[in-house]
Amino acid sequence: MNLVLRRPSAQAPVHGHRSGGLTYRADIDGLRALAIIPVVLYHAGIPGFGGGFVGVDVFFVISGFLMASLISAEIACGDFSLVRFYERRVRRIFPALSAILAASSVAAWFLLMPAELEFFARSLKATALFTSNIKFEEESGYFDIGAQMKPLVHTWSLAVEEQFYILFPLLLATISRFAQRLTVPILIGLLTASFAASAWVVFHSPVEAFYLLQFRAWELLFGALLAFNAIPVPQRPIIRASLAAGGILLIAVTVFGFSERTLFPGPAALLPCLGAALVIYAHDEQGPASRCLRSRPMVFVGLISYSLYLWHWPIIVFSRVMAGRELSLFHGGLIALVSLIIAAVSWRFVEQPFRGSGSLVRRRPLFAGAVVMMIAVVGLGNYVAHHGGVPSRLPADVQKVYAATYDESRFSVPPCFADSDTTGPTRADIHAGKLCPLGVEGSNNPAFLVWGDSHSGAMAPAIDAAAMQTGIAGLFAGHSSCPPLPDVQLTPRGDTKRCGDFNRAVRDLITSRHIPLVFLVAYWPKYVHDAELPNEGVYFDPAVPAALEDRSASVAETLDDLMADLTRQGTKVVLVMDVPEMGHYMPEAISKAMMAGASTDVAPPWDYVEKRQALSRAILTSLAAKYHAAIVDPLPTICSNGHCNAVRDGLPIYKDADHITAATARGLSYLYSPFLTRDRSSLATARP
Repeated sequence: MNLVLRRPSAQAPVHGHRSGGLTYRADIDGLRALAIIPVVLYHAGIPGFGGGFVGVDVFFVISGFLMASLISAEIACGDFSLVRFYERRVRRIFPALSAILAASSVAAWFLLMPAELEFFARSLKATALFTSNIKFEEESGYFDIGAQMKPLVHTWSLAVEEQFYILFPLLLATISRFAQRLTVPILIGLLTASFAASAWVVFHSPVEAFYLLQFRAWELLFGALLAFNAIPVPQRPIIRASLAAGGILLIAVTVFGFSERTLFPGPAALLPCLGAALVIYAHDEQGPASRCLRSRPMVFVGLISYSLYLWHWPIIVFSRVMAGRELSLFHGGLIALVSLIIAAVSWRFVEQPFRGSGSLVRRRPLFAGAVVMMIAVVGLGNYVAHHGGVPSRLPADVQKVYAATYDESRFSVPPCFADSDTTGPTRADIHAGKLCPLGVEGSNNPAFLVWGDSHSGAMAPAIDAAAMQTGIAGLFAGHSSCPPLPDVQLTPRGDTKRCGDFNRAVRDLITSRHIPLVFLVAYWPKYVHDAELPNEGVYFDPAVPAALEDRSASVAETLDDLMADLTRQGTKVVLVMDVPEMGHYMPEAISKAMMAGASTDVAPPWDYVEKRQALSRAILTSLAAKYHAAIVDPLPTICSNGHCNAVRDGLPIYKDADHITAATARGLSYLYSPFLTRDRSSLATARP
């Protein structure tokens, strides 16, 4: 068919292609350098580049402009080919991507523990299928500690682009055929809709706003609109130079002014996108900004920017894994330099042989190789994920230690436990008393209830064992990241309502069933300080001070109200102090120490634990005295004589950084037996 779309103005020439006759713009390669340098320095932990992540947004604008220019030029010539378009994408994307997937897979096999390797395998599959943005959105946010240990998390942006380019060429071709004059209005409409959606969802689900195509498409469309010269470029050099300089200034403001605390993307992403758009729109050839962008160093970095983007993040992640800690300023800078060198080699010997009309690799073997690569990567990912990260890679004694990672009871997972994805007991289940039983089963008169967050699920086997020995029945009500505090104000956004609905249903159940005894179990230090430990997980460093800011007002007030309410209705309350946080993921840390022949005494020092626990312990002690409530304190079973233990009988006490294993919990049943055996007759005969 005769596809016609107005050729982009000669004012906006871009990288050349035989069909479009478009000329090369060195300033765009310089703009690529301006995008990638902050990304690398931000990821490497170089101070001052807190907003370096906006470089990805600059790339989106550049990509949208280049692709729209090439596609529309071919359509204008009546020479657009979808096959040729995807051939260019394969030549551009697959060679370096294949190399980084292969290198990362080898490094992951030797350096990652099974759970880590299993996560890697799933991300490997998603990356090969260009769905990694969806996968990482399901798993976690970009700035959490989980993201910092995922070697392929940065491939989310490739997935967004490729998903966009499945649809965009077809969109332009269709518009050209049926509504050529409406090209710009249609693109503006789509951009506006995507931007509005992003601006709304970033306040409600920032992780979705960050990763998903529908909330990022406006950035690519922003660049695409530039290809149609809807606003003619000023002819006066001084105006064009000013526009380019203003664009660079906007990008600089976001790079140096934004941080992880910036609500992003949403409206905040408009600044770096507008900055990139101004540079492209100005097409300045004489001003100081243009001379900087067109300089040989900037152009070179821009040329290797794709390889640099792919290689720098896995190098950083695996360097952290080998070091067992966050990188120092020196090591971060060294890694940035090494990444630059590797990227240059990758660009010359991996990318270039596949690029351009002079490539010796023809279309059919190119597509066949891409398909084979995807099948092989997906197959490898499936194998590793199916085998749980292949723990057989580890020595037998290390496998035994690492198995603690999976030592959790039924009370820590659905259907007994309500997870953050809404699986587990519903409000209707709770009102009906359809909760997992503790102790003996078959009783319609629960003598007690265990209520709390994930730490209650970890501790529940202790109370379950004590109740079994005592011969009484209870119920378990646990919800992820929800302390047993109805109506408490929590962060991040959204948790307050979710937790409030769950907790009010549990409180109503206690009242309606006249449950005589309630154990309140929670990750108390997290809530009173509104923070977990810094770098908790693989890279924990006790030399970094723990969060000790007093943020307890809402927690203390709500717990006070709850205990007053329960006491008035005759329910006895037992407050369970929290176990000490370990910081490290214990099975991983101990396993790695064993393999390195190092000490397995990896628990944080006592003074660190003491300071972190002090505020929550003081609040619980005060409220227990006020309402004559009892306290269970498991801390002395883990820490004594100024020292905390990470290992008992050769096995980790914790399954991760702050949840004890089910075996450890069962060994603590003696702490709860006195509260269940005391007044046993009154508990056993409690009536609804």
